[in-house]
Amino acid sequence: MNLPEGARLHIHLDPVGGVAGDMFIAAMLDGFPALEQRVMKDIAAILPDHVGHAALTRGHSGGMSVRRFALIPMDGGHSHDDHHHHGHEDHHHHRHGEETTYRAMRAMIEAAPLAEGTAEHACAILHLIAEAEAAAHDIPIEDVHFHELADWDALMDVTAAGSIAAALKGAGWSLASLPLGGGQVRTAHGMLPVPAPATVRILRGYDWHDDGVGGERVTPTGAAIMAHLTGGSPGSRPSGRLVATGMGAGTRDLPGRPNILRITAFDLAGTAQTDRVVQLACDLDDMTGEEIGAAADALRAFPGVIDLVLLTAQGKKARPVTRMELLLEPQVETQVVQALFDRTSTLGLRRSEITRLILPRSTDTAPDGKTRRKRATRPSGVTVKAESDDLDAAPTLAERRAQARRAEQG
Repeated sequence: MNLPEGARLHIHLDPVGGVAGDMFIAAMLDGFPALEQRVMKDIAAILPDHVGHAALTRGHSGGMSVRRFALIPMDGGHSHDDHHHHGHEDHHHHRHGEETTYRAMRAMIEAAPLAEGTAEHACAILHLIAEAEAAAHDIPIEDVHFHELADWDALMDVTAAGSIAAALKGAGWSLASLPLGGGQVRTAHGMLPVPAPATVRILRGYDWHDDGVGGERVTPTGAAIMAHLTGGSPGSRPSGRLVATGMGAGTRDLPGRPNILRITAFDLAGTAQTDRVVQLACDLDDMTGEEIGAAADALRAFPGVIDLVLLTAQGKKARPVTRMELLLEPQVETQVVQALFDRTSTLGLRRSEITRLILPRSTDTAPDGKTRRKRATRPSGVTVKAESDDLDAAPTLAERRAQARRAEQG
């Protein structure tokens, strides 16, 4: 897809009704109709002829005009209507055998003649689901059976989402709070609470809320797509010029709201953002380096602390002093002040409220599926930086740098 010259795209996802793979694809193709040809071609490449074909249709949900995405089977059997949305409460598992293992499904994606980048993103999404299932059942990841992804339409969802992610290379993504739902879901392992175990493992660290509507509102496939696109962090909706919007719907009717996932796309080119933060500072001249380091590590990990730096200076009587400066969100000031007084020897703090000018930023995951990337939109273009923590497993400096280079250029 060709974006306008100089465009810096950021896509925000609002899960009003919830998130499933088909809802995401429908919303994206509603907002970006130019992607439809690529996505449908990739789906045709992954699905055998006898299975059926994908269909994008128009409809309504809660009085809103929406798009729906589904597999139309050749034999008149199950489609998305049955796979994802038995009230969002029933995970089917029709095919059981070697073809439903993570290893086999990944091989199918890798062997298909897909558009550039599709396979890498699709395999990364599939890996997130397999990783969560392996952890939930304490088995090797290669032995995971996708009972809940056993229908062809689930493989289609993963492939289509990978196609969209590859086509919008360079876009930033963010996700609003997710609906918890409630009740239980029927799986190959029996009745399990909602959200399903794989879903909560994948979206750990994301914001959730209870809107009073039960059922399974976020599926494992939808969770994996969201986590892959946002790089493991929900982010926030930016300021910018609205350039596209789309709504994809599930088939279940929800009380008091449309069952939709809405996307809004913003062009961030030339957009500067501001926010208000609290700055705290103190001088420490009677703590050891180890004590200061321990206090700094604890304070950096404190929720709402944006940054902490240590500066070397000279104090009274030319004594060496370590100056500790923190930036934090205003709502956590009281707790952070208490922690500072408890963890350091300071008898007082300097405080000020300041305005920051900040570049639009977002996170995503590189096509390797394991390296998160931080993107910043500058007046001259987008810069990409690999997440340092994700490079720690590299055994040598050369391999660490190579992994970072691949992630930043991919």
